[in-house]
Amino acid sequence: MIKFISLLRKSILGLERYPRFLLFAWLVVMLSLPLLRSVFGQRTLLQGLALAVLLQLGFILNVLYKAWGWWGMLRTSVGVVLLTWVIQAIVIRSGLPYGNLHYTSSLQPQVLEVPILIPLAWMMMLPPAWAVAKLITHKISGCLMRIAFIAVSALVFTAWGFYFDPLMVKLDIMTWIPVGGFYGTPWLNYLGWLLVSGVITFGVAPKRIPGGALILVYGLTWIIGFLLLILFQALPVPALVGFCLMGGALLCASIATRK
Repeated sequence: MIKFISLLRKSILGLERYPRFLLFAWLVVMLSLPLLRSVFGQRTLLQGLALAVLLQLGFILNVLYKAWGWWGMLRTSVGVVLLTWVIQAIVIRSGLPYGNLHYTSSLQPQVLEVPILIPLAWMMMLPPAWAVAKLITHKISGCLMRIAFIAVSALVFTAWGFYFDPLMVKLDIMTWIPVGGFYGTPWLNYLGWLLVSGVITFGVAPKRIPGGALILVYGLTWIIGFLLLILFQALPVPALVGFCLMGGALLCASIATRK
């Protein structure tokens, strides 16, 4: 645990001015979302949510650029965004593998009924999930290494989905027909999260994943998501489930650093 905390501390101290500004601005906007809704209404809340996604995405892209250069960062980000958008568009038309998903018109702009913000949100959280998975699986070698990394990445990323999807349903951004069993979300949806995030990770095949800053983002998302859902969105069960799952992933990563 001490080694894991030291890793996070070094990642904070090592941030340059621009990514530090992005991280701070993202935190301020995320924590301001309940105030924006109560003072200015739902529309301003959605605009604040979009800004938070763009700020976090900007931070992630900066981290990836420092580690991989322009080409590596662009290849990965374009791959993740395009694959996510294509799969979401297929889901809306076929119902597979998630079920009958529909996005309302509240989140704009949209391309083929998929809000642009959704693929960007996947891009902002997949690299942090990769970083956590890399720590958990770093001692595995041989032919099992890549399989284990893809599987753990999918699990770590899907843990965040227990925050994300109930919140999207509560904010009337997405709907399911019929209404799902976990706060408006079908249980099959989370199997879809596992499958799709695993396929994207396999297709993009990220290498030399930068650890500290991305793990820091995963940890901050874990805490902020819990606070927003349990204190301001009246979603205590999704808050507790997401808290346990994402916290469990971070705990496994911290244990793995001791080995």
